[in-house]
Amino acid sequence: MTSTWRWLLVAAIAPLAWGSTYVVTSQLLPADSPVWGAAMRALPAGLVLLLLARRLPRGRWWWRSAVLGVLNVGAFFVLVYLAAQLLPSGVAAMLMATSPAVILLLAWPIAREKPAALSLVGAIVGFAGVVVLLAGATGALDLWGVAASLAAMLMSSVGFVLARRWNDGTPALSVTSWQLTMGGLALVPVALLVEGAPPALDAAGIAGAAYLALVATALAFATWFAALQHLPAGAVGLVGLLNPVAGVALGVLVAQETFTVVQVIGMVTVLLGIVLGQPAIAAGLRGARERRAARRARRRMVPTDTAQLRVRAAGGV
Repeated sequence: MTSTWRWLLVAAIAPLAWGSTYVVTSQLLPADSPVWGAAMRALPAGLVLLLLARRLPRGRWWWRSAVLGVLNVGAFFVLVYLAAQLLPSGVAAMLMATSPAVILLLAWPIAREKPAALSLVGAIVGFAGVVVLLAGATGALDLWGVAASLAAMLMSSVGFVLARRWNDGTPALSVTSWQLTMGGLALVPVALLVEGAPPALDAAGIAGAAYLALVATALAFATWFAALQHLPAGAVGLVGLLNPVAGVALGVLVAQETFTVVQVIGMVTVLLGIVLGQPAIAAGLRGARERRAARRARRRMVPTDTAQLRVRAAGGV
């Protein structure tokens, strides 16, 4: 297995974990405390990773961490929390899955990464799969929930591309811990002003909050940003299409949400878009074309070489 595919597998951990946040949030956490819910998810995760990284920001990484903390953590987590409470798990995850196409487009002007033609095709195919998934959903959709999900997608897309552009060799674990901690600290005073004291959680709520902080945040963000340091932003973004797959599957298994044949078709289309748009696939196709061209060139050279040998054997020059 090449290093590219290994990092793609590492990147896949994040969207699979993120896809589970919608079910956990809607089933185990209080619906009326989105800011506290976001703070309880971000700050513990950031502090755990900070203890592991044992490194504080230096120089420009103070303001960079604050910017990334708002885009990728602070406002993002609040919007995801709202979307999880207002929309079916699968639908919320599907809307977030428009992110790969946005990341591909933003990576060009922000990170100076021109998208490959096959990556754009993969994004289009994946987005088509998301549309099919959404079309297969049953019941009315809350417009505020849709708006919250799309706003979260846009903010995180900008944040992910900026993280790629600002990659200067600083360990991914450190960068992740800084933005999670910054975002969590920014949320606490807002939560106190808007929602008052932290909500009381029962045992299930505590377990859900712990899962969101440690698995769906600390582990997921660490693997995601590690992959961003080794792969183009567009390639990692396409892996994010696994988010709706996990969201729909868990919505069916845990929350007894409806799952239709149309959604199965959409899910398969999403997976096809992920595979089709990966750079390793494009490189393999280019390599195959180059090998075919080389074989044709060798075949064209054989008659000429044979004729030259005959001339030399006859005493010619």
